[in-house]
Amino acid sequence: MASRLNPYLQFKDNARDAMNFYKEVFGGDLTISTFGDFGGGGEGVMHSQLETSKGFTLMASDTPDGMDYPGAGGNITVSLSGDDNDDLHAYWDRLSDGGTVAMPLEKQMWGDEFGMVIDKFGISWMVNVAGEQNQG
Repeated sequence: MASRLNPYLQFKDNARDAMNFYKEVFGGDLTISTFGDFGGGGEGVMHSQLETSKGFTLMASDTPDGMDYPGAGGNITVSLSGDDNDDLHAYWDRLSDGGTVAMPLEKQMWGDEFGMVIDKFGISWMVNVAGEQNQG
């Protein structure tokens, strides 16, 4: 397997809900393993992975008791960008549902549409839709 870089999100007790939400946003196949699946206690998410038909991979887990929880969003923002106008606008709409729009998705001085949102699970997202002059 080639090397890959993808986000791994930490949650306190709602990784399952968050990952099911992201499956609704992006589609794809979601696998979830709990601590209980591996002999630990509880049904908290030990590891989850969403693989989409667009090639996105998103991973997440619940922070186990006894470990410090950094807080959702912390110092990272997940960026979505490209020229697929319909897909990117649909992702924006779904991520914004129940979230807080920090900057509306609208045309910027560099010619692209750009916006920032914090989803209902506290994760920060940037969406950039390439303008026509930037495509090709």
